[in-house]
Amino acid sequence: MTRVKICGLTRECDIECANEILPEFAGFVFAEGSRRCIDADTAERLRYYLDYRIASVGVFVDAGISFIADLARRNIIDLIQLHGHEDSAYIAHLRELTDLPLIQAFIINTPEDIKRAEYSEADLILLDSGRGTGESFDHSLIKNITRPYFLAGGLTPENTAEAVKQFSPYAVDASSSLETNGFKDPEKMRAFVNAARL
Repeated sequence: MTRVKICGLTRECDIECANEILPEFAGFVFAEGSRRCIDADTAERLRYYLDYRIASVGVFVDAGISFIADLARRNIIDLIQLHGHEDSAYIAHLRELTDLPLIQAFIINTPEDIKRAEYSEADLILLDSGRGTGESFDHSLIKNITRPYFLAGGLTPENTAEAVKQFSPYAVDASSSLETNGFKDPEKMRAFVNAARL
């Protein structure tokens, strides 16, 4: 069964909706410059209210390793998603400080991008069109991928069921398409989860 990740939760009402629909993953964004960025104290509060069946994912872009390790130590996050230019040395250093599973995101434009993703040292990979662009990449590029992946970029409640049917990704991930006026929309969140689980 394809799992579901809803990313960019920022408010307690977002958590309430997530607890109702139970995606497998809830994403907290710690990337400065993102309008969905939250601080550690806000994330800790939101995590407190998050249903124990939902794993919290910290999303980072070239963040300080000590900051990530501190969030892990405080049990604010269950998984770490790297969405920047983190290399092998960065991942190795991070693994020295925490044993949380790592997701490494890759922006997919060419077959070579798929090869880079397949050779990632992270536990899981995420295939995207960019950082929160809300646009899709050419899905024909993933037809021969050999390892499980999160599929992100341009997924909506309207097209997710077909993507799941066609590619059977490990998980689907959405954020901006589940918003109205810049905030998570409970109806869109419900529709996305339902579409992924058809």
